[in-house]
Amino acid sequence: MGKSSIKTAAKGTGKGLEFQRYFTKEGVNVYDLFKYEKRTSVIRNPAGDAVFEMNNVEVPDSWSQVATDILAQKYFRKAGVPQPDGTTSSENSIKQVAHRMAHCWQSWGERYNYFASKKDSSIFYDELVYMIAGQLAAPNSPQWFNTGLHSSYGITGKPQGHYFVNPETDQLEKSTSAYERPQPHACFILSVSDDLVNDGGIMDLWVREARIFKYGSGVGTNFSSIRGESEKLSGGGYSSGLMSFLKIGDRAAGAIKSGGTTRRAAKMVCLDLDHPEIEGFVNWKVEEEKKVAALIAAGYSSDYEGEAYRTVSGQNSNNSVRVPNAFFKALENGENWDLIGRISGKPVKSISAEKLWQDISFATWACADPGMQYDTTINEWHTCPEGGRINASNPCSEYMFLDNTACNLASINLAHFFDPQTLVFDVKGFEHACRVWTVVLEISVLMAQFPSKEVAQLSFDYRTLGLGYANLGSMLMVAGIPYDSDKARAIGGAITAILTGTAYSTSAEMAKELGTFKKYEDNKKHMLRVMRNHRYAAYNTDAYEGLEIAPPGIDPKYCPDYLLSAACDSWDKAVELGEKYGYRNAQTTVIAPTGTIGLVMDCDTTGIEPDFALVKFKKLSGGGYFKIINQSVPGALRNLGYKEHEIEAIVNYAKGAATLSAAPHINFDSLAAKGFTQDELEKIDKSLLAAFEIGFVFNQWSLGEECLNRLGFKSEQYSSPDFNLLRAIGFNRQQIAEANEYICGTMTVEGAPYLKEEHYDIFDCANKCGQKGERYIHAHGHIKMMAAAQPFLSGAISKTVNLPNEATVEEIKDCYELSWKLGVKANALYRDGSKLSQPLSTKSSDSKEDKLDTVEEVLGQAANVKLSDLTADQVLEAARAILERSTDTKFKRQLSSVVERKNLPGKRGGFTQKAAVGGQTIFVRTGQYEDGTLGEIFVDMHKEGATFRSLMNCFSIAVSVGLQYGVPLEEFVDKFTFTRFEPSGMVSGHDNIKSATSIVDYIFRMLGYEYLNRTDLVHVLTEQKVILGNPQMTDEDVNSDTTNTFVETPVSVSTSLSGLQLKPVLDISGGGQSDAPACGNCGHIMVRSGTCYKCLNCGTQGGCS
Repeated sequence: MGKSSIKTAAKGTGKGLEFQRYFTKEGVNVYDLFKYEKRTSVIRNPAGDAVFEMNNVEVPDSWSQVATDILAQKYFRKAGVPQPDGTTSSENSIKQVAHRMAHCWQSWGERYNYFASKKDSSIFYDELVYMIAGQLAAPNSPQWFNTGLHSSYGITGKPQGHYFVNPETDQLEKSTSAYERPQPHACFILSVSDDLVNDGGIMDLWVREARIFKYGSGVGTNFSSIRGESEKLSGGGYSSGLMSFLKIGDRAAGAIKSGGTTRRAAKMVCLDLDHPEIEGFVNWKVEEEKKVAALIAAGYSSDYEGEAYRTVSGQNSNNSVRVPNAFFKALENGENWDLIGRISGKPVKSISAEKLWQDISFATWACADPGMQYDTTINEWHTCPEGGRINASNPCSEYMFLDNTACNLASINLAHFFDPQTLVFDVKGFEHACRVWTVVLEISVLMAQFPSKEVAQLSFDYRTLGLGYANLGSMLMVAGIPYDSDKARAIGGAITAILTGTAYSTSAEMAKELGTFKKYEDNKKHMLRVMRNHRYAAYNTDAYEGLEIAPPGIDPKYCPDYLLSAACDSWDKAVELGEKYGYRNAQTTVIAPTGTIGLVMDCDTTGIEPDFALVKFKKLSGGGYFKIINQSVPGALRNLGYKEHEIEAIVNYAKGAATLSAAPHINFDSLAAKGFTQDELEKIDKSLLAAFEIGFVFNQWSLGEECLNRLGFKSEQYSSPDFNLLRAIGFNRQQIAEANEYICGTMTVEGAPYLKEEHYDIFDCANKCGQKGERYIHAHGHIKMMAAAQPFLSGAISKTVNLPNEATVEEIKDCYELSWKLGVKANALYRDGSKLSQPLSTKSSDSKEDKLDTVEEVLGQAANVKLSDLTADQVLEAARAILERSTDTKFKRQLSSVVERKNLPGKRGGFTQKAAVGGQTIFVRTGQYEDGTLGEIFVDMHKEGATFRSLMNCFSIAVSVGLQYGVPLEEFVDKFTFTRFEPSGMVSGHDNIKSATSIVDYIFRMLGYEYLNRTDLVHVLTEQKVILGNPQMTDEDVNSDTTNTFVETPVSVSTSLSGLQLKPVLDISGGGQSDAPACGNCGHIMVRSGTCYKCLNCGTQGGCS
């Protein structure tokens, strides 16, 4: 391609950039630096069905199978690739993919003077190929999908309505081909006007979105310009309202997928907090989730692509509310919040700020939406406010800039720059990678086409980039540093500072050679203010300019000196060069989610996240699952000083031994005895490496029908979705569970042999790990890490803060407020289980096998007998075990539903007791079963008001029903004795009870004494009812020294005690009671003393003393 000059607002020297080799060698073909393997890529679902298969996939031998599968299924171009025999087919090698992308960037860079020489261009190409093939860095998915298809393969297609600005003429032009200029941008922000059908309006937005979705990208829009349903139309009548249009857009987005290779279209819907329909918007997904629950209950699939979620609206977007600082001030002062009409600009409604805050927090708790975007903070860090406010973000909230702009992303794999032996981060290599990829992203702006005229023009004018990183959590784990620690936050802040400082230095370097971005001069003072604020954060000073909320800087107490020095140096250089030459790009960095590209780089952790779990399952949209194991654990253990055999034991405890050898119950010997051949056993053993449950490999697809037929099973049996081969050949659930734990692991390191408890926090994840795990990173740990990185980013951070299922709405509020106070730009919270389907899950979805057979689970050897042969004691034992282990009441409710009411005999015994409590006469009648146990009570009040008399009648019925359903009388007695209300006082008419704190207290004292022999609840003891002495306090000690004796003075006792000696028992527990009165003498709260009260402070005795 020939060279041409670029016309910009501030022209550069035109000399181009120089590049040095860091990873590659002069004279050595970059592709020869790797050793390659040809692999088969097969992705199966849990049932064993292959949903994707490809042979002869060529990758470096260092790549994992997971990365290989992602490359093959997601990123290989499947058609139109020229083959040696003249036909066209699919890509099958990483060499092809790396070349087509790097060559495309190189070609466009050469054409427009980005390189000082051909040699620099060649170095640029080699370094890029090395970083892609070596998994050091990766661009966003649209680059893998689209970049280089035309330049390398000649693939073309009819135009799709895209636009670009010709850099040679500065004129906007319409694209004439679908692929000659790729769409490499992942992140878009589009505007929408309050217009139905014209350009830029509501219906036009769906078309612009479709162009973005088709090429694998995502888009965000702030819909606050659209009037609410209560506002008038110009032609008369009222608007149908924002929510009706949002539902249309949601349906349109749901119908589009990116060539079938990604999930549903990625979309962000933002709304200002003062919009008239903010309340409906906040509760939109809450109501839709209720509909989903009803559909699932009716039998529809709960899968995120199943009918239940397809039927309702709001499932194709992330929702966020834009919250200004003014709202938090209104919230703090208990004020109302005005909702502003879109047409009049005046308040149309005033609502409680506290009520709106409660609704937002509850909605997030219930269904993980809406997220929070802190509008004031975002715009205070805006580099180009002369171009307008920042109103929205991309779907993941990391790209935040002007409406109708776009950003292309790339992420650097931090783990490849960290030496696990020396525990030193390669700053020079990292800076080199940041510089090269900043140039890649800038060239991508140059060569791109865009879905609308506005986006094409503004992207050309501002040239925003999105360089980021991945694997921070993994790097910290290998280094033996807990994610939730001051040291981790200092390191995270320093690395982010180096990333952005280097990117802006490179941008200034490009501005020198190629010119600044077109709108730089208009925004120069604003941009330099923001650059200085980044620099202040690196030095941890309080000199911030124009910020209401000062962010935390890098804490020098915890940051390694070499990282702190590099961070400060990078920002000194970025500000110095920017002041001298300006900048080529209005923004340079974000922290992207790096989901799929994180997998293709073999990253254990995405973006700035800690790991989701040490072992987890990732669903792919096209079907199938991956088992993902955190490979950083062994390295971390090694750096902590553990020996190799200890590491092996800990790792196997977490991920399993992955072999039948020495496994409990299910092993080579036991399976051979069941009829499996040696070849079949070897096949099973090999398959266990990739299995997340042992049942995964025991099926017809893994073993073959011939094996199952030989074992005695028919096709209709093993083809049934409920068929479980291990159960069918005689293993019970407990045996399978124990074997599974040994072979496939516990999925946690908690309780692992050799692992010290003080090291547990190093391996903490976002969620509890496995069934046994209890630890997880607190939400504050996530937010503080975000706050440590945020002051050094042009954009924001794509991150989900995970909360456990038991988190409360108040905790949601706390997290959102903390994020705001620490200067974070946006936050998305996810309470585990708040959605009925989760794409990323720590549990298998084979629900039928996961349901516990409670009896078999806990009875050990008794599990081998038939249910009909189980004794009542065995069933009770199983039920008790489940109840003790259960964290909720679901099983208890299920158990109670099978308990039948035991009816009383038609003619039954009992007694009637008349007494007076505090002067109020009461009759208590009882009804008994044949064995003399209590089955019902009747309470009648003499001359009492109708209300209280009826309440006591209803109360007695409730108690009677409880008794007949098996509630122990002891429970009622313990709950209702000592309750206090009027009438109360002295009791007459009962031989044993002389005072009561209420009528209910009297009733249950009496029942406890008569039916349970509770003599501790009465005041006067009848001889035949008394159990004297306290067997728990008998003195059984023997003094062997006969000379050391003490002769106790004889105490005369009443002959009515039959010669038994009473030993007074003093309760010194100090436990107070919720119903205890204050002492009338000293004011201290009294404690029970038998049936009365006493004061442990002054000794005053209450009651009948």
